[in-house]
Amino acid sequence: MPPHAHLDGPALRALVSGGHPAFVPPPCADAADKPRDRIWELAESLHCSIVGTCLTNAEARAILAKLGRPDARTITEHRLHGEIVQIAGRKDGGGRLLQKALDRRHEREIERFAEAHTAEAVRALWRASVERGEIPGAYWAAITHPATDWTLVQDVFGEVHMLSHLVGQSNRADIRRLRQLEADLAERDERIAALEGRVVDLMEQRDGLSVRNRAIAAEQALSRIAVAEPADADRENVKNLTAHLERERAHAEALEEKVAVLMHAAGKLSADLEAEAARRQAVEAELAAVEALLAGANEPIDAHPLPCRADRNDALAERTLLYVGGRPRQVARLRRFVEARGGRLLSHDGGTEENMSLLPGLVSRSDLVLFPVECVSHEATGMVKRACEMSGKAFRPVRSASLASFVHAIAPAVTCAGAS
Repeated sequence: MPPHAHLDGPALRALVSGGHPAFVPPPCADAADKPRDRIWELAESLHCSIVGTCLTNAEARAILAKLGRPDARTITEHRLHGEIVQIAGRKDGGGRLLQKALDRRHEREIERFAEAHTAEAVRALWRASVERGEIPGAYWAAITHPATDWTLVQDVFGEVHMLSHLVGQSNRADIRRLRQLEADLAERDERIAALEGRVVDLMEQRDGLSVRNRAIAAEQALSRIAVAEPADADRENVKNLTAHLERERAHAEALEEKVAVLMHAAGKLSADLEAEAARRQAVEAELAAVEALLAGANEPIDAHPLPCRADRNDALAERTLLYVGGRPRQVARLRRFVEARGGRLLSHDGGTEENMSLLPGLVSRSDLVLFPVECVSHEATGMVKRACEMSGKAFRPVRSASLASFVHAIAPAVTCAGAS
């Protein structure tokens, strides 16, 4: 029997919440003598997280299509997920297809984990994968590894569960902001297109007036050459033409001024559009960093706090970060995020209520200093930079006070921690 196949739903929920199942399975034979677990052999409570984390929607639809489902391409993503979770528990009802799809997709990780022969070796490979943000393949390889015991299932399942909470909470606010930015950009595009059309019309009018002015000037020259002393009627015509020419010139000058104003407005709107596009690109980069780190799940961050373990080898273990500025409630969430990964987060409100003289001491105790540029004073920013330069500490501006910006900003620190 696989090391965790005997666990039913209540026992597994007790296991991932820090408790113990009804009984601990007896010691298993050497992992080299056992095959990997099949998905239909695993506890049903694991199927949802495996399908949601390790399988893409396109692969899930392909499995339904192979099973003869006519609605494989049109079924909603929620129903698609439910159908595949049901299939996972049936060996001859699609379970074999699902097993092959998962093994084929994560073949590289399975081969890497095959080098492990003990639960501790599997745990070490899992931790290394989490630090690199390679969650889906490592999750499938670790859960089905023959050396995996119930304690390791507890840790791996629990960490994936909490990562899914974290990414869902951080993504929602930024997704709303992205949608608003897309609407604003579309509106600006329409306004710029309308202004460009107006500029073209005015330039055509200006060119037409120039042609008319040259024609009038030519007529006046011919009139002066034709007769040395024109008759009274000719004098009146010349006077009228001169007055008309002056009016046309004034109109042309007014049009040129309008063209200049509209060109200036179009240039400003183009600059605003480029700034909004750069901001959108930055937000998308932050979301990509969060999704790459946390495997793209959708549940709230604070539903169940991640248990602390003194022996964890997390990316921020033994590292101290200082966060200057921001919003108090958000700073508390960032502290829980850092502490859940073995690190420590110091904070200073940037002089709102706390004394600015405390900043140099906090900087000296930190490995990395961060501050959200939209939510910190210029005075605090200058003092932080000076203190960091004097003490040789690294500092990094953060685009906003959101969790996604924070995760994106500390991604280099996570990489450095993994390398060390």
